[in-house]
Formats: sequence, C-alpha cells, structure tokens
Amino acid sequence: MTKFLLAVHVLAAIVAVGPVTVAASMFPPAARRFLAAPEDGRAGVTVRLLHRICQVYAAVGVAVPVFGFATAGAMGVTGDAWLIASTVLTVLAAGVLLVLVLPRQEVLAEGRGTRETTVRLAMFTGIFNLLWATVTVLMIVRPGSTTGA
Repeated sequence: MTKFLLAVHVLAAIVAVGPVTVAASMFPPAARRFLAAPEDGRAGVTVRLLHRICQVYAAVGVAVPVFGFATAGAMGVTGDAWLIASTVLTVLAAGVLLVLVLPRQEVLAEGRGTRETTVRLAMFTGIFNLLWATVTVLMIVRPGSTTGA
C-alpha cells in the first residue's frame, strides 16, 4: 500500500504542481504583452488561459499533500524533521499562490494593473517555484534517510 500511495503522491505532484509552476512562470511576460496591446485579442486569451490553468491545477494540487500525508503515515515518518520542514514549505507555497500570485493574475487578466504589477507577480511566482523546488529536494534527499541518498 505504501508504494501505491507514494506513486499517487508523486504523480499528483507532477500532474498538479508542474502545470501551475510553468503557467505561472509564463504569465508575467504574457501579461506585459497584453498590457502593451490591450486590443490584441490573442494576448488577452493567452493571459486568461494561463490564469485558468493556475486556478484549476491549484485546486487539483490539494491531492499532493493529502496523498503525501497518507504516504508519510504508512511509512511512519510523520514526525521526521524533513517532513515537517516540507510541510511548512508546502503551506508557505500554497499561501504565496493563493494570496500573492492568483489575485494579481486575476487583476492582470481583467486588463487592469501595471507593468509594476507584472514585476511583483514575477517575483512572487519565483518564490512559489523556489519553495516547491526546495520541497522536491527535501522529498528526494530526506535527511536521515536509509535509502543511501
């Protein structure tokens, strides 16, 4: 059962978090193009599509910690420092996405905001991606692991 839970957890992370990180990273330059040429219908469609991808996959991403905790419970590692650190970083990443990234995307997708808004959005997106990269490394390296990693 542990292998199944771990497989679902990893697949959920790839399928849910991957699209958010890519779409969120693509959003600021697309929004700059849209702000520069608001009459360009394709630019507006692109921005709205990228925002929708981020919203949908953020919701699907809830499966990642759900299966992560199920896997940790099955492995008996819920109290390990690396998992606690990963959990804290995951909560921070979710907070950055929900409070700092998605609302700014919404403003820009509606054609409001400025170039400065896109710069701040790019910064917050970078923080979100860095947090997820750190969680990924912790999940692979797992300090104190007996896997030899």
